[in-house]
Amino acid sequence: MKKSYYTLGAFDYVADAELLKAKLESEGIHVFLKDANILQADPFIAAAIGGVKVMVYQEDREKAKEIYDSVRRYAIDKNGEPVVCPNCKASRSERYLDRSRLLYRLFPFLEPPKYRCLSCEMITRG
Repeated sequence: MKKSYYTLGAFDYVADAELLKAKLESEGIHVFLKDANILQADPFIAAAIGGVKVMVYQEDREKAKEIYDSVRRYAIDKNGEPVVCPNCKASRSERYLDRSRLLYRLFPFLEPPKYRCLSCEMITRG
């Protein structure tokens, strides 16, 4: 029987993906890290390939999302306060990089901060 995978998240650093993998596997969820070996060989291409993808079986999707949400860190502003979505008022946002310009693809740290709300998917400027 062929099983399909769900991409739970993507990380620029293999170590971050490995930590999430360890947590999920300790809860009995099978995890596959896509592109981890490529980034171990050449970590500077993370932006080009979209980082290390943490993938779980489709039937483990909801349980894996709950575990990931319990351990993930949400975006904070320059004052150390959680970024609040202006649309739904949730404080569950993460940094968003759209990499729309070549300059930002090559140097993502130069892109002005934007945040994506994990509740309503709205993208706002920081």
